[in-house]
Amino acid sequence: MSSTFLTAEWRRLIMANYVIAPELLMDYLPAGTELDLYYGHCFVSLIGFYFHNVRLNGFRIPFHQNFEEVNLRFYVRRLLPTGEARRGVVFVREIVPLRAISFVANTLYGERYVVASMKHVWSETNEGMQTAYRWKSHGHWCGMESTAQKELVPIEPGTVEEFITEHYWGYAKKRSGHTVEYAVRHPRWQQYSVRSFSTDADFGMLYGERFAALTGRAPDNVLLAEGSEIAVLNGQTLSRPGLPRNDHTF
Repeated sequence: MSSTFLTAEWRRLIMANYVIAPELLMDYLPAGTELDLYYGHCFVSLIGFYFHNVRLNGFRIPFHQNFEEVNLRFYVRRLLPTGEARRGVVFVREIVPLRAISFVANTLYGERYVVASMKHVWSETNEGMQTAYRWKSHGHWCGMESTAQKELVPIEPGTVEEFITEHYWGYAKKRSGHTVEYAVRHPRWQQYSVRSFSTDADFGMLYGERFAALTGRAPDNVLLAEGSEIAVLNGQTLSRPGLPRNDHTF
């Protein structure tokens, strides 16, 4: 069992989910994984959330405990010889406001973090709650925002919301072609019922021309998860098909 690398809380996760053509993601697919589909549909998700009380190897790092993140991700699974299917996510790009976080994630986990100015807005009234995340790209403030009811409700089994939230592994493709695998531990989440959602983001500029058609398009599904305490375990580098075994943990 791998040891814990990072603990934190992930809070107020806006998840805007889009059905796209699977072939658009094949270049990002790490070796040894396959796309994980929901009733034949391939999803990517634009996700904004707040990191709180971050600890690395049990230690608080000054000025790096609380910050925003926005990422674009898709869903995969890795089939083990035992028959176990590990369901996970792959990140197209992750945006954070702290260079140290970006450096560690890119170096150790082979992720695609970039750094930008970021801010968030959380507010509540008698009628509901507002959650917004904003980040600066090419001199322009981009954003995603939702309004929702204040009462938490369960995420029901078999729903697309369960599919989106119930992936507990992370996968990344290293420049060498090897695959990094790591586990993410958290309890089953609850959600707030979303009333409205909007985004101001140029997907083509942020993530590449293959995602440009998502700009201005309404998501196929949106959810606002409360989140929880989480733990990211130390990862391992898997063998690349056709090369000698190179499994090791870090």
